[in-house]
Amino acid sequence: MSRSVKRAGISLAAVAVLVAGAAACQSGDSKKAADAPKRAAGQSSAGDARMALQAAYRKTSAAKSAKVTMKMSMPSAAGAGAGDMEMTGVQSWNPAAMDFTTSAAALKGKPGAPDKVRTVMVNNVMYMDLGAEAARSHDGKRWMKMDLGAFAKDAGGDAMAQQLTGGAQNQDPAQQLALLTDSPNVKHLGSEQIDGAPAEHYKGTLTLEEMVAGNQGLDGLSAQERQKFIDGMKTSGIKGYDTELWINKAGYPVQMNVGIDTPQGKISMSAHYSDYGTKNTVQAPSAGDTYDFTEMMKGLDKGDAA
Repeated sequence: MSRSVKRAGISLAAVAVLVAGAAACQSGDSKKAADAPKRAAGQSSAGDARMALQAAYRKTSAAKSAKVTMKMSMPSAAGAGAGDMEMTGVQSWNPAAMDFTTSAAALKGKPGAPDKVRTVMVNNVMYMDLGAEAARSHDGKRWMKMDLGAFAKDAGGDAMAQQLTGGAQNQDPAQQLALLTDSPNVKHLGSEQIDGAPAEHYKGTLTLEEMVAGNQGLDGLSAQERQKFIDGMKTSGIKGYDTELWINKAGYPVQMNVGIDTPQGKISMSAHYSDYGTKNTVQAPSAGDTYDFTEMMKGLDKGDAA
């Protein structure tokens, strides 16, 4: 397999990992969300907003799946994952799974790279259909397999692995609602039109400390690993993020915008949800149709070129 095609696959893998890592910052704690009405009792409009978000959390959690269109923009200084990316497909939670088709700026100009890539995630393992060029170099196998936990552990140790796999498990709208419910300054901004229908607009912000406190993806870390992760986040210059959410008349979130300010620029994500409760048909490709990302990296490191 040529180096250019390999690097195209690696670039897209980097983008996918960035998405999982960013989404991990959105993972919430459902127990905290369940306690929200008690905290909100007797409070002002902020408490009313929390109660509305809690009601939406319950409905969304019970739905367990939805159709999603997600757009993400990474600053140019982000490296391999820089530029715009759009993913459309089906997502489920409890259990977590995704089946998305992705188009990304990271693929443009890469010889042999497909224009769009179908990505399936099941049990913290990501499978990416890298197209006909990849298949010719891997005995007809189009799907590259990447174990997020193993990949992150090799790249950044246990803390990184816990963060990415936690993000993969919890990047659903229900958990995003749970975390936003914990924002100390969540506000109701009024009613607006989304997709031609009325929806209630909410906004909240979280500091790094609040974000870490509510991040379920870090629960399995030791105290030392947790502090190492927090120190790394602080060193990166990330102080927190803003979230805007629109909930429709049926009580489901229909749009969520997230902005994270970093020294390299702003990371922006916008997710649009529909068809809650859609049937979960996400399945991993057969083992005979996949090749392993780690083994491909080893071949690249050895200077292997076809």
